[in-house]
Amino acid sequence: MRTSSEEKDSEKEKLNPNRWLQGHPSQQFNVIRRVYQQDALNKDADYQVPKKPLSYRCKRAVQSCGFGECLLNSLPIAKWLPRYSPKKFLVGDLVAGATTAVMHIPQGMAYALLAEVPPIVGLYMAFFPVLIYVIFGTSPHVSMGTFAVACLMAGKVVTQHSVHPELITAVNSTTTESPFLSVGYTPLQVLSILSLTVGLIQVIMWILRLGAVSTLLSEPLVSGFTTAASFHVLASQLKDLFGIKLPKLGSNYKVVFTVVEIIKNIPNANWTAFAISAIACVVIALNNEILKPWVSKRSRVPVPIELLAIVIGTLASSFGNLKQNYGISLVGTIPTGLPDANVPPIELLPRIALDAFTITMVTYTISMSMALIFAAKEKYEVDANQELLALGASNVFGSFFCCAPLCASLSRSYIQYQAGSKTGITSVVSAVLILCVLLWVGPFFEQLPRCVLASIIIVSLKGMFMQVKDLNKFWKLSKLDAVVWLVTFLVTMLINIDVGLGAGLLASVGALFCRSQKPYTCLLGRVLDTDLYLDIKRYRAAEEIPGIKIFHYCGGLNFASKNLFRATLFRRIGYLKKRDQNKDDDSNYSKTDFEWDSNIGNRVNCVIIDATALSYVDAPGIKSLVAAQRELVANNITVLLAGANGPVLEMIERYNSLEAEQLQLDTFPTVHDAVVYYKMLEVKKEPAITIST
Repeated sequence: MRTSSEEKDSEKEKLNPNRWLQGHPSQQFNVIRRVYQQDALNKDADYQVPKKPLSYRCKRAVQSCGFGECLLNSLPIAKWLPRYSPKKFLVGDLVAGATTAVMHIPQGMAYALLAEVPPIVGLYMAFFPVLIYVIFGTSPHVSMGTFAVACLMAGKVVTQHSVHPELITAVNSTTTESPFLSVGYTPLQVLSILSLTVGLIQVIMWILRLGAVSTLLSEPLVSGFTTAASFHVLASQLKDLFGIKLPKLGSNYKVVFTVVEIIKNIPNANWTAFAISAIACVVIALNNEILKPWVSKRSRVPVPIELLAIVIGTLASSFGNLKQNYGISLVGTIPTGLPDANVPPIELLPRIALDAFTITMVTYTISMSMALIFAAKEKYEVDANQELLALGASNVFGSFFCCAPLCASLSRSYIQYQAGSKTGITSVVSAVLILCVLLWVGPFFEQLPRCVLASIIIVSLKGMFMQVKDLNKFWKLSKLDAVVWLVTFLVTMLINIDVGLGAGLLASVGALFCRSQKPYTCLLGRVLDTDLYLDIKRYRAAEEIPGIKIFHYCGGLNFASKNLFRATLFRRIGYLKKRDQNKDDDSNYSKTDFEWDSNIGNRVNCVIIDATALSYVDAPGIKSLVAAQRELVANNITVLLAGANGPVLEMIERYNSLEAEQLQLDTFPTVHDAVVYYKMLEVKKEPAITIST
């Protein structure tokens, strides 16, 4: 027997309007409304075009961004520093800062060689621009400083526009004219003006609010580019790895020429340098593959194997007299203290502007990608435009101290995050420790063999080499993405870095164009007795309505796709029919494979264009729609438009107000409204009846 309380609960459950949604997904609902044309719906729903005049937008911009708010937005440190809690964050920041500083020392010295400047410059980059980024940056987890690809690209510019300092000194002693007029610039001068130009470009982009420009570099492009750049880095270190002196090579085909020269000079290799390099590479690799994973499970602080390598290498060189006994190349003089600020040679700016823009795009894209990864993990926001200001201000400031363009480091950033970094204080701690090295420890590394630094660089490239696996992923996801990756990789590796980036951009644009030329189109059929209309080739329950063709088009209708839209529409509805009926795939047909069917009016009475997925339309696109409509009307076929969004309908209305050949189409909010409306016309019923679906 059921109790009275159970009966009451049962009655309440019957009255619950959501009970059918909870346990009975197959139950049917009846929705009764009138058949709407678009104009009637607009009137009933009180449709109006949003109006935001320029004066209104300017007023809102001024109101929403007063001086104080603009200052706070431009100085993120003013927001997070007052809320800093030493009890919660200080320990993590101290540990992460010390760990990052330990990595900065070997990586900075090694990557500075890629930029064709003394190793001490890498330590300058870990100090001067990093402090500025703490003030303006919005990501507390990225480790700014040297990065292999950025330094390599900077080194290419330095090589092209500089001469060796010894040559300038020699000219100075033999002529009274300015050596810069007849000889050129030192590597540090070229690097400083390059960094200044990159910083100025980034600041200008911040003023113009171009933070979204990083999306121009797609994932396949960045992956292929950085993978190929890693081979350039590898090639640049082979001479130190084998202890070989190579002649100056051209800027193009450098990887190929370097490998050829290395093979030619193998008999002249310094096998002691090669043995040191091999031992260093094996030890560092074993640490990264075996010891580091084991330590990471037990401690937040990793084994500073790179620092140990340069310390042991320096001690071995000092006590073993490696340069005198075996001819090992050393790092050389490392000055103590901080460098004097110098104004970069501004007159060189126009000559390196294009290279600077390329470096700007690459460094900003990589830095933003890293920042967004950590932001997603820690659930905070990264301001893309503010990052432009942070990088720009850091580069401008660093340029006065001979720093290379700043970029986030993938390996250091992950280590910094895993070590417990919480805020920007991590970078401050790291910079203070680097300052101690600059003031007192620098000369200790003068006896460091260059082959040890080359070994550190080569082992650190493993992650970028492994990106070759991305090609298989892109091939499975999209053949066009795989083509972009291949083009970018091959051109960058075989020819040059900047040429490869340009080729990758062209390939990406070409891929977008190809996709726009192959939009998803289909004919729709009604599913049973519902108001659902689905692709008849994918859903067997979807059946075409006799005499009615419902054409679904997904994409934009513009000057580039207007001819494709018209041809595809006519093919789908049967106005253009295949000469060879045995072929099913329309994509492999040319224009000559189709012929016009003059009897289409006997089979098709109405064509409904489903515009629910029509994202954009321009004037040439509307003209093609007008031409298609007139051609079908001439064959006694009614044309209806269904599901177009507000901006598309507004564009059609503006077109009709300006052009003599207007688009006169009955428009409907849904495909089902258009179908029912046409059926009512056939049976001569009033259009105001109600329908049940």
